[in-house]
Amino acid sequence: MSKKPLILVTNDDGITAPGLRTLIDVMNTLGDVVVVAPDSPQSGMGHAITINSTLHVEKVSIDEGPQEEYSCSGTPVDCVKFAVKQLLGRRPDLCVSGINHGSNSSINVIYSGTMSAAIEAGVEGIPAIGFSLCDYKWSANFDACMTYVKTIAKNVLEHGLDSGTILNVNFPNLDKKEIKGIKICRQAKANWQEEFDKRTNPQGREYYWLTGKFVNLDQGKDTDEWALANGYVSVVPVQYDLTAHHSIQQLNTWTFEE
Repeated sequence: MSKKPLILVTNDDGITAPGLRTLIDVMNTLGDVVVVAPDSPQSGMGHAITINSTLHVEKVSIDEGPQEEYSCSGTPVDCVKFAVKQLLGRRPDLCVSGINHGSNSSINVIYSGTMSAAIEAGVEGIPAIGFSLCDYKWSANFDACMTYVKTIAKNVLEHGLDSGTILNVNFPNLDKKEIKGIKICRQAKANWQEEFDKRTNPQGREYYWLTGKFVNLDQGKDTDEWALANGYVSVVPVQYDLTAHHSIQQLNTWTFEE
C-alpha cells in the first residue's frame, strides 16, 4: 500500500482545461493523484448539485501521471461527492480545485464552482484548497503559479487546516519574477454592478445576457484585492459556516410573540 498522500483533484473549467492539467502536474510530485472533474465547463455553478437528472462518470486517460482520472457529467460539487462517497477507497489527505481560468477573489467566491468543490471537500473533513489565476483566457500561462501551488499544498499536507476552514488562493496575472510573494488576507468587500443586456435572436425572439462590472468597495491593505493589485498571491481562509455570529445577541433582544 502506498504511503504517499492521496490527493483528489477537481475543477470547474472541465477536465481538459489547461489549469487543471497544470494542477495535476504539480500534485503528481506530492502524492498519489485521483482526478474527478466535469466533462464540460461549469463556471459560476456555485454549490449546485445534480438531483433531477442522472450522473454519468467515465474513466479517461488524458495525460500521464494521475493514478486514475474520471470525467463526470455533473457539477464540481458532484465530482467531489462522487469521489468521496463512491470512488475512493479511503479519505483523501488533500483536495485541490483549479487552477481556475479567472479570479475567484472577494465576492466571486460565492459564485465559484472551483471554490464550491473545495468547500464541499471541507464539509467532508478533507483539507482543501481552491486555486485561481486572474486570467480568463484558455491559453493562460500557469507557469508562475506552479511553485506557489506546491508550497501552499505542502504546508497544508504538513500542518493541516482548522476544522471548517478552506483556503482560497488567487494568483495575479504576472510573470514569476514579478510576483512579490504570498499575502494572507481577508476577503475584500466588493460586488458586481450588473445589468441584463436585452437582445433579439435571428428568429425575432427576445433574450437577455448578463453583463456587469466588478467594483471594489474596500480600501483596506489587508484584502485579497489589494494583494493581487500589488503583485502578491492572495491566500484567504474561508469557511462554510455562514452564521452571522455577531448578530445573535441583537436578535435575542427582539420580541417574537404576538
